[in-house]
Amino acid sequence: MKKSLIALALVGAFAAPASIQVAAAEEAASPHTFTGNLGLFSSYRFRGIDQTFGKPALQGGVDYSHSSGLYLGNWNSNVSSGAGFPDGNLEMDVYGGWRGAFGDFGVDVGAIVYYYPGTDGRNLGTKADSGAVTNKEIYIGGSWKTISLKYYYSVDDYFSLRGWDATGTSTGKSTKGTHYLDLSASYDLGDGWGINGHVGHLSAKNQHNGSYTDWKLGVTKDISGWVVGLSYVDTNAEGSCSAAATTWQPYCFTNGLQDEGKGVALNPGNKSKDAGRGIAILSVTKSF
Repeated sequence: MKKSLIALALVGAFAAPASIQVAAAEEAASPHTFTGNLGLFSSYRFRGIDQTFGKPALQGGVDYSHSSGLYLGNWNSNVSSGAGFPDGNLEMDVYGGWRGAFGDFGVDVGAIVYYYPGTDGRNLGTKADSGAVTNKEIYIGGSWKTISLKYYYSVDDYFSLRGWDATGTSTGKSTKGTHYLDLSASYDLGDGWGINGHVGHLSAKNQHNGSYTDWKLGVTKDISGWVVGLSYVDTNAEGSCSAAATTWQPYCFTNGLQDEGKGVALNPGNKSKDAGRGIAILSVTKSF
């Protein structure tokens, strides 16, 4: 009896106050989750297309998710103005939607806005005062274990672009309805190692030679929470910068693109490069 009383006294002496225990339990059961991510990449490829003219990219974002499946996030990266963002060097994405899991199966529906602050898209877009370059898409995806399939549909002119013909001359036609299909998979090899692959296809509306397929194969290694990755990215996009090219090559990018004033003309950089060429990309990322 005496031993039991002593034991109870010790428990009472070392146990946290009831109010603190309740607060801790509520925090543990919180339906809200906040996460962040940061990464350094030797080059930034969006849907297989070079966004930094082969230069490194610093990327990062924050995400909020609710136990109901609702989520909201922001992601950012430096870009090259020559990738179609006159006078700009920053990409800011805002997205939100709902995702749910049913055993090994999952579903994801939502919308995303790509925004390029400081850019002037008057020569790319629909009207003289179109302002900053943007792209607005809705998406729906499904997954099974580590395999996913996702479909994106542009609800406005694709990255503020209007259509062009076989000579590259603007037709003024809307590029709304451009869509992208993404098939991705990953596999855990154990001991921190993993492999991943991706195949995607862009169906460009009213853009001659704008449609293409891209693919990626990569390997990753988790080192104390830091993930080092090496991947090979390639496409069949029409991006030859050779003067001998016989058809319009929309993915031949320059190292810069600036508005000369009042949206009259764009001044391209003095170097050009096939933005869809194959390339190996080294990355270091961290989630927290």
